Order: sequence, then structure tokens, then C-alpha cells
Amino acid sequence: MTTTTVAPAALTPTRSTPASWARAFSLSLRWEWGGARQWAAMMAVIQFMMGVGMAIMYGFIYPEITPTTALYITTGIPTLALIPMGFVMIPGGVGEQRMNGSFDFVWSLPVPRSAQISAMFALYTLLSLPGTVLALVVAAWRYSVPLEVSWLLVPAVLLAALMAVSVGAGMALAIANPMITNLISNALIFVVLLFTPIVYPASNLPGWLASAHEVLPFSHMAIVIRAGLTEGVVANVATSFLVLGVWALAGTAITGWVAHRRG
Repeated sequence: MTTTTVAPAALTPTRSTPASWARAFSLSLRWEWGGARQWAAMMAVIQFMMGVGMAIMYGFIYPEITPTTALYITTGIPTLALIPMGFVMIPGGVGEQRMNGSFDFVWSLPVPRSAQISAMFALYTLLSLPGTVLALVVAAWRYSVPLEVSWLLVPAVLLAALMAVSVGAGMALAIANPMITNLISNALIFVVLLFTPIVYPASNLPGWLASAHEVLPFSHMAIVIRAGLTEGVVANVATSFLVLGVWALAGTAITGWVAHRRG
């Protein structure tokens, strides 16, 4: 992975002021982009293909595509496209850094840890959007679903992306062995795709599993995004925002704890 965008000499420690933090954030963002740009386009394509593939696959599973079913599938696709960013792409990127030896070097740079973490979150959140939007457009066209986009979609997508990125980053940084991280990531994706009420109602699941998803973040991602794409379809949106916020804070706290220990 190429990590030569920012010269280490440019990352000289400065006073802890908003201006110095902003500069550190900018330099860290350039550094992160230098490592990600070679595969950013491929990542967007994978997200797009996964979202569209899931839309087509679930269409085969249902014996009949009713308007309600089509709506659930279409409005669940953005969530299915966002999840791999945090739980696969970030652990994979951190794992690559660990294996090629650049991970320790990056974390030894004299910049605020909060600026490094914020840069990572910002970059991966932005990179998650193109493939997600394209997958939604294709799914809406495939099932002829008219969407009623509202302003709620913006905070919904940003918070859902931040949750996935923060939890994925916290997991990747807290677990030193990349093989264990990849194993957990793959298991999570398998569970999410098959046993999470994202493209179908929670009432389709056994009671105990539906109850578990009341505290897990995945179905809440679908709820807040669906609320921004429809009108009058979902309820208790505020609760879902709260659950996602708690998970995002937990992921950020874990990442910050790991960064503090390394510091």
C-alpha cells in the first residue's frame, strides 16, 4: 500500500489549538487518502455490486414481490451497501498496514490521535457514499419503487456510515491479529446478510432474534435510512437514531482507548 502522500517532516508537533488540530486533520486525511486511493474506485464498485446483487438475490427468494416487499428490499439496499465499508474494508486496510509494517509508523507520527482517528472516519464515510447511492438507484429502478426522499436521509446515512466505520475501526485497532479480525468480519457479514431484518420485517424472525436486533445496530441502520426514503412507513425513528448514536460512541471510545494506549 502506498503511504507517501505526506512527508513525515510536515507533521511537526504544534501547539494544541483549533488551527493546529485542523492542520493535523488535513495532513492525516491526505495520508489516509494516499493509502486508499489506489483501491477506492474498486471499493465503490464492490459496494455497488454487492448492493445490486443483494437486491436481485432477495427478489428470487420471495415467491411474490408485493409492493411492500419491493419497498423493503429497495430501502434496505443502502444499509447492505454501507455495512461492508466498516466491517470489511477498514479491518482489511488496517490488517494490510499491520502486515506490511506501516501501521506502527503511522501511529508514531507526531499528530494528535484524535486528528488521525477523525481523518480515518471522515475518509471512509465519504468513500462509502458513491456505491451506496448507485445501488439504491438501481434497486429502485429494478422494483419500480417511488421514493419519497426527505431531509432525514442526510443525518440517517451519515450516522449509519459513522457507526459502521467507528465500530469497524475500533474492532480492527483493538485486535492485534489481522487473521482474527478478518474472521470476525466475515462472520458478521454472513450473519447480517441472512439474519438481520434489513430487507424484511423483524416480525419474520423468531421472537428472541427480533429482540436481539432491538439492541444491535444493523436493523436500526435500515430503519433510519428507510425513514429518509419513505413517508409513514416506519415508526420509532428517534429510538433507532439513539441506538445508532450509542454504537457510534462506543466504537469511537474503543478506538480512542486503543489510540491512548499506543500513545
